[in-house]
Amino acid sequence: MVSKKLIGVWVVLDILLLAAGAVALALSLVWRAPNVLMNMVLSAADLTAGTVLGIALLVTFVISIAAIIQRNHVTVGLVILNYALLVDAIGIIVVGTFVWFFTLQERANFHKLWLEATPGTRIILQDQLKCCGYFDGTDQAEIGGAFCQSQAFISGLAADVTTNFCVTPITNFADMTLNNVFTTVYGFMAIVLCLLLASLCVIKKRREDERFKKIDAKRGGRGFV
Repeated sequence: MVSKKLIGVWVVLDILLLAAGAVALALSLVWRAPNVLMNMVLSAADLTAGTVLGIALLVTFVISIAAIIQRNHVTVGLVILNYALLVDAIGIIVVGTFVWFFTLQERANFHKLWLEATPGTRIILQDQLKCCGYFDGTDQAEIGGAFCQSQAFISGLAADVTTNFCVTPITNFADMTLNNVFTTVYGFMAIVLCLLLASLCVIKKRREDERFKKIDAKRGGRGFV
């Protein structure tokens, strides 16, 4: 018989899987709200990937419930669960690594996004971050808004104060956000792998129990003593 301790560990890990899926899905939806800076840091593709990952984890949780309530001699549900967990693990690696890889060249990557942004978007960012231009005041600085009101003001910004230009506040926010994102996503991997191992243990124990039952039945139900 599968021990209560093993089932308890399995249940805790399964609840953590549910929590991971809920967090991934909820944040992917919440972060779609209009926010110029957040929308620059996390693209629609990033959020879509997070949504898909969250749904995949929740679907795996549903599979796990169907698998664990099956009778002891039926382990096909747990086998399917393990394949689903392997797919989840691959998805986690892809999403986490994609986000991590983007952080390796943040200054250059966000410079490209800055140049692609509309003048209105750059003005919003300049007002929000209290900066003008990207690398310096000549790098696509937009005149207008509440902060960068004139070319004279922009030209008068001290070049040695990095916060005067938007590269520093943008990459600081992006670094904090993206590091938290890929760290959390990689954290999901620990849950998935531990649940996979726990499921393998449950399968092994159930198969052992079933084998002993068959041996016992052949012996006329007299047991081994």
